[in-house]
Amino acid sequence: MRSESDYKLREKCAVFGVYCPGSEAARVTFYGLWALQHRGQEGSGIVTSDGHSMYRHAGAGLASSVYHDEDMQRLRGHIAAGHNRYSTSGGSGDFYNQPFLHDRGQFALAHNGNLPDCSMLEDFLASHDIPTETHNDTRLMEAAIALYISRGHELESAIIKAYPLFTGAFSAVSMDSRRLIAFRDQCGIRPLSIGTLDDGYVVASETCAFDTIGATFLRDVRPGELVRVDEDGITSHQVVEGNQKIDVFEFVYFARPDSIIMGQRVNNVRQNFGLEMAKEFCVEADVVIPVPDSSIPAALGYSRASGLPFDVGIIKNRYIHRTFIQPTAGLRRRDIKMKLNPILESVAGKRVVLVDDSVVRGTTMRQVVQIVRDAGARQVHLMISSPPVRYPDFYGIDTPNQRDLIAAHMSLEEMRAYLRADTLNFLSIDGMVRATGLSRSQLSMSCFDGVYPIGIGRREEAVVGSGSPVMGRVDGSTAEIGQVETHPSGLRV
Repeated sequence: MRSESDYKLREKCAVFGVYCPGSEAARVTFYGLWALQHRGQEGSGIVTSDGHSMYRHAGAGLASSVYHDEDMQRLRGHIAAGHNRYSTSGGSGDFYNQPFLHDRGQFALAHNGNLPDCSMLEDFLASHDIPTETHNDTRLMEAAIALYISRGHELESAIIKAYPLFTGAFSAVSMDSRRLIAFRDQCGIRPLSIGTLDDGYVVASETCAFDTIGATFLRDVRPGELVRVDEDGITSHQVVEGNQKIDVFEFVYFARPDSIIMGQRVNNVRQNFGLEMAKEFCVEADVVIPVPDSSIPAALGYSRASGLPFDVGIIKNRYIHRTFIQPTAGLRRRDIKMKLNPILESVAGKRVVLVDDSVVRGTTMRQVVQIVRDAGARQVHLMISSPPVRYPDFYGIDTPNQRDLIAAHMSLEEMRAYLRADTLNFLSIDGMVRATGLSRSQLSMSCFDGVYPIGIGRREEAVVGSGSPVMGRVDGSTAEIGQVETHPSGLRV
């Protein structure tokens, strides 16, 4: 169970697929999922095919605990689809562990993303007397595809027919006994890449999985594209016109730093975040300290650009995972200290630039600042390598309600005071965009600017954006706060 003080944004899941004649696809998929473990830790599953029959194994927990050698032996075949799950909604248990294998064994489906508006899917299925009460978004997608298959369509054709019903973000892999299919929403909100492996192909949420299994990156699945891999090789079908809007949070936090997204090495982008922060905010300090681990590249970039020395001043216990053991009230207050511990010599008596990638609720960051102060820091200058998170996500990120986002209801000065920092600085949206090396038109920044490139349906009613303050430098006495124009709907424009 995750305590409120341990709040970081979480990705929903990872997908992986293999079509490789002569291979043990299950073992390849296992190592691919291992490399993608950071995208989901609640459950894992693999479906395989030997060209005739399909086999499935799934369970709760990390990939290392879900699969054993006897499972690999049962998962026969050269075609596979895999999934790591981190649920944001829709329940738990094997009914929700992906890949789903349709009850008649016709096809499997695994999905990274989220459909915030399922009304068309639900209405479509209801019109064909298909119950949906227990279905999450992926189960609804599965049911729609299955309906078209029952009408005589092949898997590829069934997905294309059902595609207009999928309103939201999806990077998905599907398979039947003879083929592997990968498809992506028209904005490409979540990453999905294709690689080559021996005489076959692999697809994965991130390219770091290719490095692990010895595959070679070929290209990304394009927004709105469906790719089929079978005995004839690889075939592409552009289902709808693409409008690339990769979620910038992939660069900020989610993706592994060794992955490449849209031609950009994530580690380099994160260092660029730090470089841009140094251009925007100059403080008098003695040392730059990252909050481990995802903030290390940004802290390095800030250090190099500012000329301030970099040091590892906080150590993370990498063996802390989710626990269902409830601590006492006294121990709960020490929860963050189980995960992070300062190196006194690195911070005592110093003016510390403390770098983190984002602030969500603020409860964890407040405790981290206090840890640094208790270790003897003279000052703590907090640098956040992304803009304030003011809006909820509806595309596959586990964000709290907007009312729980600290930046949604506090001014920058109020946040600085709450976090107990001497100064507080957020990277600007323009600086963030420059750091990616991409154009603003290629990015989805909904958590930061409240603009949702794919319709969110009734969820729009829950989003408030009435002239919220935007970033600037904040210290103990001043705050440069701007205003943003808002649309009558409440979404920022």
